[in-house]
Amino acid sequence: MVTPKGQVKVLDFGLAKLLQVKGATEATESLTGEQGAIGTLPYMSPEQLRGELHDFRSDIYAAGAVLYEMATGRRPFEGKVSTALVDDIIHKPAIPPGRLRPSLQPKLEDIILKCLEKEPDNRYQSAKELGIDLRRLQNPSTPSLSAPGVGVRLRFRSVITMSVIAALSVVLLFALNAGRWRERLLGRSGPVHIQSLAVLPLANLSGDPAEEYFADGMTEELTTELAQISSLRVVSRTSAMRFKGSKRSLPEIAGELNVDAVVEGSCEQSGQRVRITAQLVEARADRHLWAKSYDEDLHDVLALQGRVARAISQEIAVRLTPEEQKRLEFARSVNPEAYQLYLKGRSFWRKFSAADIAKSIDYYQQAIEKDASFAAPYAGLADAYALGSVGGGATPPQELAPKAKAAAAKALELDDALGEAHLSLALVRTYYDWDWAGADAEFQRTIELNPNYAEAHHFYSHYFVAVGRMEGSLVQSKRALELDPLSPDLTWHLGWHYLFARQYDQAIEQLNRGLELSPTSPLVHMFLGMAYEQKGMFSEAIAEFKQVQTLAPGTPLGLAELGHVYAISGNKSKAREVLRQLEELAKRRYVTAWYLALIYAGLGENDRALHSLDTAFDEHSFGLATLKVDPRLDPLRSDPRFINLMRRVGLSP
Repeated sequence: MVTPKGQVKVLDFGLAKLLQVKGATEATESLTGEQGAIGTLPYMSPEQLRGELHDFRSDIYAAGAVLYEMATGRRPFEGKVSTALVDDIIHKPAIPPGRLRPSLQPKLEDIILKCLEKEPDNRYQSAKELGIDLRRLQNPSTPSLSAPGVGVRLRFRSVITMSVIAALSVVLLFALNAGRWRERLLGRSGPVHIQSLAVLPLANLSGDPAEEYFADGMTEELTTELAQISSLRVVSRTSAMRFKGSKRSLPEIAGELNVDAVVEGSCEQSGQRVRITAQLVEARADRHLWAKSYDEDLHDVLALQGRVARAISQEIAVRLTPEEQKRLEFARSVNPEAYQLYLKGRSFWRKFSAADIAKSIDYYQQAIEKDASFAAPYAGLADAYALGSVGGGATPPQELAPKAKAAAAKALELDDALGEAHLSLALVRTYYDWDWAGADAEFQRTIELNPNYAEAHHFYSHYFVAVGRMEGSLVQSKRALELDPLSPDLTWHLGWHYLFARQYDQAIEQLNRGLELSPTSPLVHMFLGMAYEQKGMFSEAIAEFKQVQTLAPGTPLGLAELGHVYAISGNKSKAREVLRQLEELAKRRYVTAWYLALIYAGLGENDRALHSLDTAFDEHSFGLATLKVDPRLDPLRSDPRFINLMRRVGLSP
C-alpha cells in the first residue's frame, strides 16, 4: 500500500487527537518505535519471539498492539528492559484496555484482545475478519456500548476513531515493519548480512546478586558456542563485559566493539530450571532481528547453549562447516550441581590472582566429584595449572605442568572438541616441554575449533616469538586484539611483541596505551621498564621496575629486571643487593634461577649466568621460552655453552 504523504500527516494528527494523552510529535515517535533499544519489539508476536515459524497472524498481533496503543495511549507491554519485555509478551496477558480507558467500547476491547491472543489460532484468521468487526463498530444504528453518561459527541468520535484506526493500522504496520511486513510487500525478504557480533552480558533476573556468576558464566558459554563459527567474528567476553550495566545505546556499544550485531538477553535460575531470553539486534539500525525465550531443565543447559547459537546462525545465514554444525548440535546432559560449581570456578579463574586461581581449582575439583564425565572442569583445571606453571609463580613448574597435561588429556578424552584443553596443552608444550612442533599443532587445533578465541591467538603469538618468527607473532597479536578490542591485557601485549621484536619506540608507545587502560597492572610497568632499558633510558626503567614492586609486593616480579638495569647502568652494588633479596625470597618460596641468570648477565659474570641458566633448564623455567630472542642475553650468545643450551631447548641459534 502506498499512502500519499499528506494523508500520512492527517492520520498522524488524527492519532494524536484521538489519544488525548500526547502531543502529535510524541505520539508519532512512540508508535514509530523511536524508543532506544526497544524499537519494534513491542509489536512482535509471541511466536516470533519464541523463534517459531510465523505467518500473517503475526501481523494481526502487531495490528492489535497498534490498536491497543491508539485506544489507551500506552502499549500492551511496556518493559523498560528489552529482555523483560520479551518475557512479558510471551507469558503475560495484556491489561484489558477498558481498565485504562473506561469510556472504551467493550466490543472494541474484545477486538483488540482477540488480536493479542498468545496463540495464533485464537486470533483473527484473516485481515478481512478484523476489518469486518472494525466496520461494524462504525454502524450508527448499533446501540452504544460505551460507559453511562457518554453522549452523542463521544459516539460520533468513536465512528471517526474507527475510520482512522483502520487506515492508520496499515500505515503503522508498514512504518514499524512488524513481522518484516515491509520487506514482504516490497519483495525484499531474506536474511540480514551479519559478519560480526558480540554477546553482551546477560542480565541476572534471579534477584539474588550471589547468582551473578551464573549469568556471567552463561554469557561466556554462549560466546564460546558462537565463537566456533569460522565465518563469523565474535568479540571476546572480556571486551563485551565492559558494558555490563551500561546505559549506552546498542549502536554506541556496537560501534565501540566494531560489530554488525549484538546479542543481548537475560537468564534466571530457579531450582533445577533455567530460563534464558536472547535477542539479536542489528546494531546500525538498532533493529531487532530475532528473539526467543527458553525454559529448560538445568540438566540440558549444554544443549540449550548450542540451540541458541544455531538459531542465531540460521537467522543471519552464516555458513557452517559440517564440523561446526556437528559441534553445535552435540551436547550431553550434565549434573546441575557440577555445572554450577564449574561456573563458580570459571568466575574465580577470570580474576587471575594466585588466591582466586586456587579457589577456582577447588571448585573445578568439586564439580568433577559431582560429575566425573563432565569435560569442562578438567579443561578448567588444565587452564589453571598451565598458567601457574608458565607464569613464574610460587609453585615450581615441575609440580604444575604434569597436572595441567593430565587434566587436559582427561578433558580431551571426554570431549576432543574442547579448545580450552588444546590451548592448555599448547602452553605446556611451549613453556615446559619445549616441544615446538607439538605446541604448533595444538595451537592450530585450538584455533580450528574456536577461531574467535582471543586467548588462543594471544598465546600463539608467544609461540612465534619463542621460535623467532616475529611476523607470525604480529599477525596473531593483532588478531587477538581485533577479537578483544577493549582488553587492557591484549593492548599492552602488542607492546610486549614489539619489545621482543626489538622495535622499542613502538613498544613504548603501545605499552603506554596499555597503561592508560590498566594503570595498576604490574606487568605493563615491567615490560615498559624493559623497553626503556633497551633504549638506554635507565632512570625511567628503574622507576617502572620500582612501581612493579609497589604493585606486587612480596613477589620476585620486577626484581630481576631492576637488578639487571642496575648492573648495566654501572650500579653494581645495588645489583648485588637485588641478588641478595632474591636469594632471601627463595628461602620462603620458589624463585626461578632464570631471574639470577639475568642479573649475572648484566654484571658480566658469564660463568655464573650460564650456570644459572643450566639450573633453569633443569627446572623447566618459563623464561627459557624466550632464550632465542631476549636482548638481555646477547652477551652470552657466542659462548659455546649458550649455543648448546639453545640446542637442548630445541631452538637453533
